Amino acid sequence: MSGRRAAAGAADFVWPVRVYYEDTDAGGVVYHANYLKFMERARTEWLRSLGWQQDRLLAEERVVFAVRHLAVDYLRPARFNDALNVRSRVGRLGSASIEFEQDIVRADCDLLCRGVVVVACIDTDAFRPRAIPDPMYDAMKRFRKHAD
Repeated sequence: MSGRRAAAGAADFVWPVRVYYEDTDAGGVVYHANYLKFMERARTEWLRSLGWQQDRLLAEERVVFAVRHLAVDYLRPARFNDALNVRSRVGRLGSASIEFEQDIVRADCDLLCRGVVVVACIDTDAFRPRAIPDPMYDAMKRFRKHAD
């Protein structure tokens, strides 16, 4: 699978996800916490599409990205075997943080879940926020929802 730009907007990154039986709860719908896992996978693959892998960032740049804040609205249920797309866009790009707007839609474009996730760039030696490395920051700028 590979990410691709969505027709919804030039800055959208779309990652496909299939709902497996293990993703569902006793009611047969996707368990609420698993939507967060789907969003995490999409952010990881977005970063990979820009040329960075999180293990290399840790080893070479001594940084990790940690979730600082998140807000999620669950609108409709996803069920076993549904084909979903996680659409991700950068709402705000700060010097040491990224605010993602993420939607999970059924392949037929039915909006199921909407989230805003803020991740902070963390220096692993000091375990404090630090600026996103310049080459990475420059690559991320093209994904902003609103250009400066």
